[in-house]
Amino acid sequence: MKKLSVHFNFLGTLLFALTAPLGAGAATPATNNASPFVSDPGQVLERTSFQTGKPWTPQGDLRSDVAIVYGIDTNLPARIETWREHGYRIHVMTGVAWGEYQDYLYGRFDGINHEDEAQTDRNGHKIGHGGDVYYMSPGTNYGKFLCVGVQRALDAGAEAIDLEEPEFWDRAGYEEGFKREWKDYYHEDWQPPDSSVDARWRAGMLKYYLYRRALQQVFDYVQAYNQRTGKDVRCHVATHSLLNYAQWCIVSPESSLARVKGCDGYIAQVWTGTSREPNRYEGEAKSHTFETAFLEYGAMQNLVRATGRQVWYLNDPVEDNPNHDWNDYRSNWESTLTASLFQPEVFKYEVAPWPERVFGGHYPQSAPPAERKSIPPAYATELQTVFNALNNMNQPRVKWDCGTTDIGVMVSDSLMFQRGQPTPSDPWLGNFYGLAMPLVMHGLPVAPVQLENDTIPHFLDGFHVLFLSYDGQKPLTPDVHPPLVDWVKHGGVLVFCDEDADPYLKVREWWNSDGNHYATPREQLFQLLGLGQTVATNRFIPIGKGGLIWLPDRPANLTTSAAGAELVVATAKLAAQKAGLKWRETNYLLLRRGPYIIASGLDESIPAKPRELHGSFINLFDAELRVLNHVSIVPGSRWFLLDLNAARTGKTHLLASACKALLEKQTKDQIDFTAEGVGNTPAIMLLESPQAPRTVTLDGAKLTNFEYSAQEHLLWIHFSNDAAPHKLVVQY
Repeated sequence: MKKLSVHFNFLGTLLFALTAPLGAGAATPATNNASPFVSDPGQVLERTSFQTGKPWTPQGDLRSDVAIVYGIDTNLPARIETWREHGYRIHVMTGVAWGEYQDYLYGRFDGINHEDEAQTDRNGHKIGHGGDVYYMSPGTNYGKFLCVGVQRALDAGAEAIDLEEPEFWDRAGYEEGFKREWKDYYHEDWQPPDSSVDARWRAGMLKYYLYRRALQQVFDYVQAYNQRTGKDVRCHVATHSLLNYAQWCIVSPESSLARVKGCDGYIAQVWTGTSREPNRYEGEAKSHTFETAFLEYGAMQNLVRATGRQVWYLNDPVEDNPNHDWNDYRSNWESTLTASLFQPEVFKYEVAPWPERVFGGHYPQSAPPAERKSIPPAYATELQTVFNALNNMNQPRVKWDCGTTDIGVMVSDSLMFQRGQPTPSDPWLGNFYGLAMPLVMHGLPVAPVQLENDTIPHFLDGFHVLFLSYDGQKPLTPDVHPPLVDWVKHGGVLVFCDEDADPYLKVREWWNSDGNHYATPREQLFQLLGLGQTVATNRFIPIGKGGLIWLPDRPANLTTSAAGAELVVATAKLAAQKAGLKWRETNYLLLRRGPYIIASGLDESIPAKPRELHGSFINLFDAELRVLNHVSIVPGSRWFLLDLNAARTGKTHLLASACKALLEKQTKDQIDFTAEGVGNTPAIMLLESPQAPRTVTLDGAKLTNFEYSAQEHLLWIHFSNDAAPHKLVVQY
């Protein structure tokens, strides 16, 4: 964890800012005297961020706590300074697998030509981004090369180094550099990865190791820098979820980084582009953007749970594909954003990559593609309203309204090792989604649970039912079994879904090597559970205070029909009852986080009436921030609500805003804010106001575009955003 260093006379202001309603904390002058911008006392917590490869621009100025400046080229210090001048904390991000790294490629770094480290497929084609920007098979000097650019970031005052996307394509592994590494790692000659399941598995294990090694070199370098200088520069890894990497046939270190010295956490790169990837449910393969994002974000949270490390959740208001229309981007962003808010342990967000492409890009106005236009004004306002609300998500009061909780589906990093020829696992990743998707669709907020992390003390605390299969994945060590057995004996119910049919059970691994003679790792697990050679299936077997249910089927088979999904749900119901959980199914998910309500209607769920909410709510996805007295959570609807009855204090204060509105001072008759936002976008501020204002001014000029509701005691103020700070004053 990062040590929080603040002067004692600032601590009171900081604590007030973190516990008061949105906008209640007093702004303080920026520490950089050259900057005209005021700073938010909560900025020290680095609640929100964005990444950009450009210097400061009005369209990229999101007023988050952190600017993640991308790239470690020679222009990095100059770009950093433009963001620091505007009051930002600075992180630096660079690609791990690829970048403008020709100095390494052609030997200008160390005198050795490294072109044979470019990832290459079986046909001899290098895998890259065009030109000579290739995905790398990292040799022993690659991490050292990255450290040269990292030093440039350290010299420029970066507070954290964010290493992006350590990715090794499954179809790679034919390059000479990889063949050398194979010889060094396995002490045997290289085998083509597609030549056997054993070669495929061993290739995956090696790829997994190589990027962990490269990252460790950078982490060690930064730690040594910290020791020399007394600084506390942190290291994070920006990575897709394990689920997405497995489905896209990419190998990455994922959970193994939890044990790498110097890794402080992750940025979870989940967005429309990953979450719209189709999976199969009840026999139909299609996109389930919300449900997939919910599981992807959950998988990322479980990389850090019980480790003391942190994770930031990425959201992207557009996506990499530039040919969708604005309506598509908006609806899918709302789905992924809502999904990210269903993880109450996480309260840090990267609100946008490449903000200039969001607020400066041109995309089709509607489908089919017509004229490309800039962002619709209402969407620009909605985005900024949500960005600012995300600063306030560290809420201690959390309450679920949904199906039965405390159920997980275990996943292993080895999901990534069985995706290629000659015998790839299910293309829809049904070995995971076959177990998880039916539960989510029935309103159960199921969590992916990282198998490799169950050796961490208390990691399994809070779960009462776990689903596990060794079809499509395998335990990387036998060490994961004793904690799982102990969890069962203390009251957990394990649902094991497998029919011992996966060809990867034959690979050379711990369960059939070094004196072990198990046909499958399941046999060793069942032996530790005290079970004999013959184990009954499809029923509950008591073990200690808990028990086991063995479903003798391949999870991917359960995705092919409604009957398969029904079997999963029925088994979960039995397991939950045996674990002492009250069973409940819903056609929605709803979570209260302090004064906020996050809700989603499920598209393919149980037949039931919509969940109805009555009260006074502000939908933060509504650019006008109008009061709703009734909300119906129908299938497909996404809601990010501010519950006015929970947020009201009886005093004038800010409730929501599509600009960064920092309180400067407040008296009985006046409240002053500093307001700034993305240039030339519509701003709105919503205040609780016990009385009507006498005047509202912006930099001394009267505003006429405001509205007051005496019934609701609410004040809406409209004006145009500017990237420069302006003084907004409400007088009574």
